[in-house]
Amino acid sequence: MLFNCWKCGGKIEYPAGSRVLRADACPQCDSDLHSCRNCQFYDPGKHNQCAGTQAEWVGDKGTANCCDYFQPNPTLLASTARPASQANDAKNRFDSLFKV
Repeated sequence: MLFNCWKCGGKIEYPAGSRVLRADACPQCDSDLHSCRNCQFYDPGKHNQCAGTQAEWVGDKGTANCCDYFQPNPTLLASTARPASQANDAKNRFDSLFKV
């Protein structure tokens, strides 16, 4: 399983079939990995900021919790893995809008 840390964007890889434990931390920034911010059910637009219907309320979404419904969010990897050339192209197009 491959995903990114929500805080630093570092790539996290776990062997297939293994689980992210409550005590696991990001090797780059030492933030908690078993947190709402790394979960596929995290949705700031939902009640309780969770798309899971049975999850209990968690106060701090960035710290470790005991939620049994936690699943690492693979879309975090896709959102941070954008090639630098695409980012530069977008910036250049934006800058060209305001040239005199």
